[in-house]
Amino acid sequence: MPDAPATILIFDSGVGGLTVYREVAAARPDAAYVYVADDAGFPYGNQPEAALIARIIDVVGQAITQHAPDLVVVACNTASTLALADLRARFAVPFVGTVPAIKPACAQSKTKRVAVLGTQATVSREYTRALIREFAAGCDVALVGSPRLASYAEAELGGTPVADAAIKTEIAGCFVDADGRRTDTVVLACTHYPLLTERFKANAPWPVDWLDPAPAIARRVADLLRTRPPGSPPATPRIVFTSGRVPSPALAAALAGYGFSPPPPV
Repeated sequence: MPDAPATILIFDSGVGGLTVYREVAAARPDAAYVYVADDAGFPYGNQPEAALIARIIDVVGQAITQHAPDLVVVACNTASTLALADLRARFAVPFVGTVPAIKPACAQSKTKRVAVLGTQATVSREYTRALIREFAAGCDVALVGSPRLASYAEAELGGTPVADAAIKTEIAGCFVDADGRRTDTVVLACTHYPLLTERFKANAPWPVDWLDPAPAIARRVADLLRTRPPGSPPATPRIVFTSGRVPSPALAAALAGYGFSPPPPV
C-alpha cells in the first residue's frame, strides 16, 4: 500500500504566497497542499505588532490542528520577520519562513547598490536591518517600504490591475543613481510582489534584477523533506480564505491557473 503523501501547509496574508506555492509544488509535486490565505486580516503591513503576532499564531495554530501538516511554509515576509520564532516555539511542526534575500542580492550585485522593496512593516523591522549589517558585504542597501503594492498585487490577480503611474510611484525609491553607480538588484521582500514583476519591468527607469525568494524557499522545503519518500498521488490542492469568501470569477480563474478549485461557500 503506497504511503500517504506529505502534507504541506502554505500560509500568507493573502494570495501573494501563491508565488511560493508554485515553486514548492514544482519541487515536491507528490505532496498534498493546503493554502491558507488570511484575507480577513489583510493587509498585515500596518497592524500593531502584538496584535498581529497573536493573530498569526491563532490562524496558523487552527490550520495546524485542522490539517495536520508535515511542514508549514510561512509565505509572508511580514509574518516571518515578526512571528516565526514564536511559531517555532509554540508548534512542533517544521517551519520554513520567508525573509528578505539580502545576502544573495548583495553577493550578485555588480554595482554594489541594492534595494529592498517590501511592506512598510518588513523594511522597518530590526530583523531586516540585522540582515543588512550581517550580509551587505560593502553594498549600499536602500530600504523601500510600500503601503500599497500588496493590495495592487491582489487586485492584479483578481482582474483589476492598477494604472502604470501607481506602480511607478511605489517603486521609484528603489532606483538610485549616485556616485557613478546605479541600483542593479531589487529584492522582492513581499511574496505578493512577484505577481507584479512584469509591471515592475515595464515601469522601471532602467533594467534591474528582481530577486524572487520563492526558488530558495522551495529548495529548503525539498531539503527538509528529502527523507520523506514520494507518496500516493496527492489530492487537488485546497485553498482556504479565513474570511470565508468565495472568489470572484476573475480570481477563481487565476486560482485555477495554479491548480486550485474555488473553495466552497462557508
